[in-house]
Amino acid sequence: MTDAVIVSTARTGLAKSWKGAFNMTHGATMGGHVLKAAIERAKIDAGEVEDVIMGCATPEGATGSNIARQIALRAGCPVTTAGMTINRFCSSGLQTIATAAQRIIAGEGDIYAAGGVESISCVQNEANKHMIAEDWLKQAKPEIYWPMLQTAEMVAKRYNIAKERQDEYGVQSQMRASAAQAAGKFNDEIVPMTTIMGVADKATGMLVTKEVTISADEGIRADTTLEGVSKIRTAIPGGVITAGNASQFSDGASVSIVMNSKLAEQKGLQPLGIFRGFAIAGCEPDEMGIGPVFAIPKLLKKAGLKVEDIGLWELNEAFAVQVLYCADKLGIP
Repeated sequence: MTDAVIVSTARTGLAKSWKGAFNMTHGATMGGHVLKAAIERAKIDAGEVEDVIMGCATPEGATGSNIARQIALRAGCPVTTAGMTINRFCSSGLQTIATAAQRIIAGEGDIYAAGGVESISCVQNEANKHMIAEDWLKQAKPEIYWPMLQTAEMVAKRYNIAKERQDEYGVQSQMRASAAQAAGKFNDEIVPMTTIMGVADKATGMLVTKEVTISADEGIRADTTLEGVSKIRTAIPGGVITAGNASQFSDGASVSIVMNSKLAEQKGLQPLGIFRGFAIAGCEPDEMGIGPVFAIPKLLKKAGLKVEDIGLWELNEAFAVQVLYCADKLGIP
């Protein structure tokens, strides 16, 4: 069977939404920048990419109109290179890797670009909310329309995950990221990007613009302490979720080149990773974020593996509470 391998990857630094470097940057600009870099790093011609598959949780406005196709053209791909945008919310980008790999394994093609893009700054507050809720669903499953914050609070309450544990994990996450950044472990991933940023003039309050270059993630705080985090006000009165135990909103883009392993070998490319499997699972919408509890066992069973066989785990850290519950339930140390 043909294997699908990742032969290159490139990403922007992650910028704080609304107040960060990308608060005036279109999704096609960010995505085109990293796609071009990923193609160059893979030492292939842009025309060899058969399809650009991009994940986006808010595919409208500055990340709408099939943003993947826009990114393909912005990166210099010919019009013969197609584009497809996928939305699976927080796992949209990960889904594109699986989709590209599965198409290669199925023999549909040999080279795909897969990644994700998000511009919270330019999209979220202007999002189209016209007829956002369907009448039957509002009655039968209203939780499907809950914001993520509300579902995180539900997980904490339902499974008795104390705020103290969440705060401790929030600090641990920051310390891990800070150590990795200080050690230069993100340097090869990030492609520095110069763009125009909007800032409020302190004297007048008017919006002015300035040119900035982002070459590192903006949300990593090396000075984070448990004492400081524990004093942050909760997002909901009486709740447990705070800015210290939840991730920030960010803008950015990332792309990987996924290739037929035999072709990669012919081109003399050293794979960064091999696609071995993928699984999805649904769960109650009022506890969004604990999907890994149901998806991971399915994947391990298909692969003939156990939790203890895995040497490195990465869980989406939208909120500390969902990471803690998933790790507890799955027995991840």
